[in-house]
Amino acid sequence: MLVNFNDLSDTARVWIYPCSRLLNQEEISHITADISQYLSSWASHGKGVKCGFQLRYDRFIVIAADDNQHIGGCSLDDLAHFIQALEQKYHLLLLDKMNVSYRRGNEICYIPLSDFKKLAQQKKVDEETIVFNNLVTNLYEYRHFWETPMSNSWHNRFLK
Repeated sequence: MLVNFNDLSDTARVWIYPCSRLLNQEEISHITADISQYLSSWASHGKGVKCGFQLRYDRFIVIAADDNQHIGGCSLDDLAHFIQALEQKYHLLLLDKMNVSYRRGNEICYIPLSDFKKLAQQKKVDEETIVFNNLVTNLYEYRHFWETPMSNSWHNRFLK
């Protein structure tokens, strides 16, 4: 059951899929329709999942689901297959966890983790660099800790 993203509680579970590139307006329109259609019928144990989504900065798909529902493994597998289908349909990378998204000025960069480590070693990113912590697990964390200085994120291990 698709609901307004902002109507979900702070404890709603969150999944963030960073896109390997900026989406154009036509892609955003089509992807929004695809996600809306999918989430409208997403179910777990035969019951509709109360969920919502956002497309942030034209490159992050954020899906949230009510934490009062048990979302089983089959439903999560189904969500992963849907995201894989979006990857293929729009020629994107959404599930590659070996990449980092961060801000360089007003630009959002998406680079391999190994390259990000090199930037930290070369002091081209520092504790004030804004990173996107896509490992947040609920809406409260998403709203408060997703976009955060590197010093406050798991990314800070590269500063040592």
